[in-house]
Amino acid sequence: MMLQGRHVLLVISGSVSAFKALALMRLLRKAGARVTPVLTAGGARFVTPHAVQAIAGEPVHQDLWSLAGEAEIGHIRLARMADMVAVVPASADFLARMAHGLADDLASTVLLATDRPVLVAPAMNWAMWGHPATQANMALLEARGVRRIGPGTGAMAEAESGPGRLAEPEEVFDVIAAMLTQPRDAQPLAGRHALVTSGPTQEPIDPVRYISNRSSGQQGHAIAAALAALGARVTLVSGPVSLPDPAGVQVVRVETAQQMLAACEAALPAEIAICAAAVADWRVAQAAPQKMKKQPGEAPPPLALALNPDILATLSRHARRPRLVVGFAAETEHVIEHARQKLARKGCDWILANDVSADVFGGTENTIHLVSADGVEDWPKLPKTEVGRRLAARIADAFETATDPA
Repeated sequence: MMLQGRHVLLVISGSVSAFKALALMRLLRKAGARVTPVLTAGGARFVTPHAVQAIAGEPVHQDLWSLAGEAEIGHIRLARMADMVAVVPASADFLARMAHGLADDLASTVLLATDRPVLVAPAMNWAMWGHPATQANMALLEARGVRRIGPGTGAMAEAESGPGRLAEPEEVFDVIAAMLTQPRDAQPLAGRHALVTSGPTQEPIDPVRYISNRSSGQQGHAIAAALAALGARVTLVSGPVSLPDPAGVQVVRVETAQQMLAACEAALPAEIAICAAAVADWRVAQAAPQKMKKQPGEAPPPLALALNPDILATLSRHARRPRLVVGFAAETEHVIEHARQKLARKGCDWILANDVSADVFGGTENTIHLVSADGVEDWPKLPKTEVGRRLAARIADAFETATDPA
């Protein structure tokens, strides 16, 4: 079992999604981890201590002022007995308590006293997540080294939809597993600058219409987060996405392919460049300055298209070329063959080929074939977060074992 002998202190705060913490505990225990639960008063409104204790297999800790609890274990020992602390879900209130160092209940006191790595999985209404106070609190926590997963975008309890949805238990488990299996001082990419592109581009037709694609940016953002976790300084050039910014990453937001290329060139020099964005191949040669009106009986207006700049090829042949340039090949047929052709045509070092005929755009999983001059590495179907970690580890190995990682 991959987490045998590892210990997680799991804080469950007040959110309607608290029930997902139970599924997370099952995954952790199945992997061999010990889980010690701490339940806030708000969390106990949504899941019962009896259910939490039954699944965790350990007593639930709730009361800072419990004489028995303090006599048996004490909040300071509780704060430091585990390998890490995970707050799942992390409500807006609890993030604020963490950010401002409050210590008026057991959970907040434990977070203030711990010296272990901390992960938070925010969950709240989209308006609460987007509020400047919550964003400021989250930024403050991340600046202090707290890691974050999510939130995602989707349906919510209030019959609304938007960013603020708790990450799925499997996604949270993946991050916890990576934190527990990676040495705390493992920073093999420290001191290196990585440039990552992510998401789609939007090429305007007129002020209200554009040419784009279904890329969600999940893979590019996951790669940026994984590189940052290994110590790299990461510049993420992102097209329009609904994803939160990865922790510890500088994000440059663009819309068009021309803007993306300009942002990439401005970010140089970099030792690593990963072009994961789904850049539109064409743009409208002359976008209309006003909305194009549909007239009854008239044929649709013709759209004259022009080629967009090739960002991957440009970086591969740039005067300040990164030492390692990696591209993606999103294919629907002959995946390996087309990836090999693209590798030669673009002049990059590696191509990550994937079959996008299935639910890859917008999905949470990917099947990768890493194509290089040395051959093809076939990776199994993995969550995009795990693809990001595997690629980051592969890059770290390449820089460690060779003068020229290509």
